[in-house]
Amino acid sequence: MIEWDIKKLRILRTLAEQGTVTATAEALHMTPSAVSQQLTNLAKMLGVPLLEAQGRRVRLTDAAHLVLRHAEAVFAQLERADAELTGYLAGEAGEVRIGAFSTAVPVLVVPAVAALRHSHPGVEVRVRETEAAESYELLSAGVVDLALSLAAHAPTARDPRFTRRTLLEDPLDVALPPDHPLAGAGELRLADLSGDPWIYGGSGPWSEITRNACEAAGFVPEQAHSASGWTAILAMVEAGMGVALVPRMVASRAAGVAVRDLPHDRPTRHVIAALRRGSESAPAVAHVLEALRSVAAARP
Repeated sequence: MIEWDIKKLRILRTLAEQGTVTATAEALHMTPSAVSQQLTNLAKMLGVPLLEAQGRRVRLTDAAHLVLRHAEAVFAQLERADAELTGYLAGEAGEVRIGAFSTAVPVLVVPAVAALRHSHPGVEVRVRETEAAESYELLSAGVVDLALSLAAHAPTARDPRFTRRTLLEDPLDVALPPDHPLAGAGELRLADLSGDPWIYGGSGPWSEITRNACEAAGFVPEQAHSASGWTAILAMVEAGMGVALVPRMVASRAAGVAVRDLPHDRPTRHVIAALRRGSESAPAVAHVLEALRSVAAARP
């Protein structure tokens, strides 16, 4: 009978995620030599080679991928066991760490935390603002228990590490300078702005969202300026430097610009909550997730 070592399996999984021994060591707060030694010992225990040299890097063997496929089921079951034990020992009490992208913090997370103080005062929530793309690394490493991200950043739904729940379909509105000729027009379409200069990020999902929405409307947006923060984007729009798509979570708090909805085009982004698979049955996590759902459902 093979003896399985959960700690060593976690190291192997982290190597598969990080790609190098050095990055794995940094993620796990170990030395590279300790990582290599643990994986060597695991290979001996299992009786199969797990790594093979590829230049200065290493790659996982087919046997390693086979081991990881089964290990993911073990990790999920351990999360369930931990969740049930936590519920048994702590009842309604517990700590939940949330990683959330910046616009989700004031709109979704803060109201949910406020509601939980009344409904489940024993649940303590710790909030960490993260980049949307970073949240899955933190979730996988166990740094956060629940991650709020955008569907555009999410791993495939087949990823065995995570359970995903859609929280919100966030419509995209267009922000115009207050003196824009179409600021007070009737029904506005994206195609009406095909000749305008546009402001959006230089790379990443948000630039993709803007380009995809405009291309679906029949034109390629001319990027006049690049910015990733909403404060900078809205300041440039207010100054008459261009127009921009903004999520309604941001548009509801925008001042100094004309914000118009796009009922014909109906561009949308999806906000999701992700958890490590199996952890959703932890009572404290379930309470936080339900509070987030309630806040999202109450949005106009």
